[in-house]
Amino acid sequence: MPTRRLVTGHSAEGKAIVANDAGIEPLTISFLPGSEWLALWSAQSPPGLPDNGAVPPLSTYFPPPGGFRFGVVTFPPDSAPRPVPSDRKAAWLEMERVLPGFAAHIYRSNPGMHTSDSIDFGYVISGEIWLELDDGKQTLLRAGDTFVQNGTRHAWRNKGSDACKVLFTTIGVHRQPTGIEVAKAAA
Repeated sequence: MPTRRLVTGHSAEGKAIVANDAGIEPLTISFLPGSEWLALWSAQSPPGLPDNGAVPPLSTYFPPPGGFRFGVVTFPPDSAPRPVPSDRKAAWLEMERVLPGFAAHIYRSNPGMHTSDSIDFGYVISGEIWLELDDGKQTLLRAGDTFVQNGTRHAWRNKGSDACKVLFTTIGVHRQPTGIEVAKAAA
């Protein structure tokens, strides 16, 4: 079912208007059933006003420095059955098509573990999720909890029996080495 996204903007006369009111569908990947990425809004660079409410294109999953992403991610329980892709190359290409650039940040030796060039703000809407850091330490977050994730190597693990929905705002930052370089070094 689509999620309604209402966007305000400005008319040519500078008056506040509802510039866009439409349903949006989540992004899904066939070999990750139950996972959803609902891209609510994004920008490749700091936005300016006034604007016309036009939906910005999502060219990469993670934002570049100064850009941002706003959306909801649904994490199915880790215990949910997941098909093993018979064609790993096709699965990788599907992930790249749906979530451009995300796969390059993943540690192949530890699926789900990644490092991004971003500061992530999150709010757990429903369910529960474990934040795992690179030392293996895990911290439980439940509905109503918030977090600020400062570009650390991490993974999200849903050890519960229900899906977990998390509202994210991700802001791109400059960092050296980059998240992709860190992932390659760990491979």
